[in-house]
Amino acid sequence: MPTYWHLGTGDFFEDLPREREAFLKMSRTREMGRNEIVFFEGDPGRSCFYLERGLVKIFRITPSGKESIFFLRRSGELFGLAEVMDSSDRKANAQTMSPCLLHEMPRRDFDAFLEEHITAMRKVMYTLGRRVRYLGEQVSNLMVCDVNMRLVKLLVYIGYDSLKTEDAWLKPVHIPIHLTQEQMASMTGSCQQTISELLNRYQEEGLIEFNRKEIVILNPLELLKKAQI
Repeated sequence: MPTYWHLGTGDFFEDLPREREAFLKMSRTREMGRNEIVFFEGDPGRSCFYLERGLVKIFRITPSGKESIFFLRRSGELFGLAEVMDSSDRKANAQTMSPCLLHEMPRRDFDAFLEEHITAMRKVMYTLGRRVRYLGEQVSNLMVCDVNMRLVKLLVYIGYDSLKTEDAWLKPVHIPIHLTQEQMASMTGSCQQTISELLNRYQEEGLIEFNRKEIVILNPLELLKKAQI
């Protein structure tokens, strides 16, 4: 059965109620609407964020003006970690893709939080390691995988939180659509037309169903087999 441990997200503070309470108490709450900028590339990395609700994309704009998306940060995740650890400038932009509830913590308070909560510190290290693994796989995908395989892996990444049990790989997975086909193309190093053609082909073959609101992977395991992963 496929395992992609580095794709798991879930809530950072799951099973850490004391740490969650402390983090929320020490942070500043921010409610943001859709398509608002959390930070820009080049901004000082003076804080990190806990995303209690919503979806945030981490991206850069290429010299040609094309948007390149690196990560999607989902409910329960911490982000802005790499820069806040050493106060370096932001390496990418962060923008909300839906209404979001964020908790922002300055570096000095985050350092104090980690010193007092060793379990949270270990989890931050694990989280950063997982993200390095993910980026390494993305580079490998661009070098050795065709667009078909990269798109299937993207669908697995988006829906992975529903695929953590063995039985789940044999059941339909419902994925709310927050990404446009153009954004999917950005994340797979392709173009919108190719992504559209592949999604239509998957639907014709009975692997997925999709509409404006969601993609349903009818049989995740069969989809993976189709891509020969």
